[in-house]
Amino acid sequence: MKSSVKILKNRLLALCCCSLFLFYSCGTKKAAVDTTVVKPMRPQVMKEFRAAWIASVANINWPSKPGLPVATQQKEAIAMLDFLKKNNFNAVIFQVRPQADALYKSTLEPWSYFLTGTAGKAPDPVYDPLNFWIEAAHDRGMELHIWINPYRAHHSSAKAVSKVSLVSKKPELMVKLKDGQWWMDPSKKGTQDHVSAVVKDLVKRYDIDGVHFDDYFYPYESYNGGEDFPDQESWARYQKSGGQLPKKDWRRDNVNTFVERIYKEVKAQKKYVKFGISPFGIWRPGFPASIEGMDQYDQLYADAKLWLNKGWIDYFAPQLYWKINDLPHSFPLLLGWWASENTMNRHLWPGMNVGLGGDDQNTDEIVNQVMISRAMLPQSAGTIHWSIDGLLKSEKLTKGLLDGPYKKQALVPASPWLNELLPAAPIVETTNQQGQVRISWTHPNEKEVFRWVVYYQYGKTWNYTILNRKDRFLLKSSLAELLPGQKAGTARAGLNRVAVTAIDRTGNESVYKEIVF
Repeated sequence: MKSSVKILKNRLLALCCCSLFLFYSCGTKKAAVDTTVVKPMRPQVMKEFRAAWIASVANINWPSKPGLPVATQQKEAIAMLDFLKKNNFNAVIFQVRPQADALYKSTLEPWSYFLTGTAGKAPDPVYDPLNFWIEAAHDRGMELHIWINPYRAHHSSAKAVSKVSLVSKKPELMVKLKDGQWWMDPSKKGTQDHVSAVVKDLVKRYDIDGVHFDDYFYPYESYNGGEDFPDQESWARYQKSGGQLPKKDWRRDNVNTFVERIYKEVKAQKKYVKFGISPFGIWRPGFPASIEGMDQYDQLYADAKLWLNKGWIDYFAPQLYWKINDLPHSFPLLLGWWASENTMNRHLWPGMNVGLGGDDQNTDEIVNQVMISRAMLPQSAGTIHWSIDGLLKSEKLTKGLLDGPYKKQALVPASPWLNELLPAAPIVETTNQQGQVRISWTHPNEKEVFRWVVYYQYGKTWNYTILNRKDRFLLKSSLAELLPGQKAGTARAGLNRVAVTAIDRTGNESVYKEIVF
């Protein structure tokens, strides 16, 4: 009984938060009377970014252990991607550079310890894990975004620093933290130039859909025993050169300059590749007024609000890892504040913590958070789940999402500031085959198409199926199609209309043309 009461309270709080957000968004002006004549509209496909983080650092998600046989690594990867496809996800945030190393073939940094168990050692037999993940994700209709830690150079879980580590190769860029980690000094030109070269190399050589940074800029104070970041030499050099900024502003300026640079360089390489950042969920305590917690502006020197205000990102995923009714860190209150700062109308897809357990309360919490995000951000819905393990280990949570908000497939929302040109429409044919209609299509420029949408109407009911880049046909019954829960002989009228559209890499949909039977 207590559990049911808590869930009901949670739902009521979510509803109130959404209502307040809509009230403040719309203002208090009188609503105009709508005299528009409502016309029948074409069927609409759901658009929502649904992603999961897959971490390689400390073998959190993949591979499950360092040094696994290649076949086992690939089997684990396919199992994760098949799981996400089955549950109607459409994107993966895959960590390829956890500590200035590489889960891909690189001439700039060594093979990752977390991949082979030995830093600098290639997989045997040699393969490129990133290429493998990209092709497998795209074959399943999912975007793949590469997740990079820009400044971390050595994680304590990787044991001793190796001779091939950047810590050994570029010691002039490094500082050591008290918890055993090594960090690249963000103020140094060599740091920014090296990470820039890594990003440009990845964007140029790989068919990725996005570049993703998380919340690790200047490190958390706990990593250095609560003491200040050890960049005294760099600070002294800056002052000696005539620098006028106070130390904290100087550090923030180092990061701001770097973020703007990376955004511009990604666009110069491939404009359609999205750049996203997932900062700590609170900008500063008191924003909005009831919020408490860590001050990333003052402790990580990350002015995440500025990056959003300036449009130096294509999508923004603040890590809102708290519950709806956690009043000092409330999920909807924080999301509403970030939405008010989204002055450039970029994608705002919050990060959610799905690893709290698979019980009924947690399932209800995550489903409610997805629904709140949809209500607050109807023009570009989406969420990112930390991490895939929380989904894999909780059958109840996964079922709650699939039976609820993720019941229907969804496309990644379009990014009109990157590309507004619609792809060409596919050329569609239909043929009858013994009670079935074969819907097939070709396209004048197949390389520009990432997914297909097949719309179909039985009686007056429209539905759709989203298919992947290599698909070229779909079979549908020409007779009545049973809806979920219907018994044989009770279905509605047969198939009477179909349409096929093409979706490009930035989410644009081609012209819609119906075929009427």
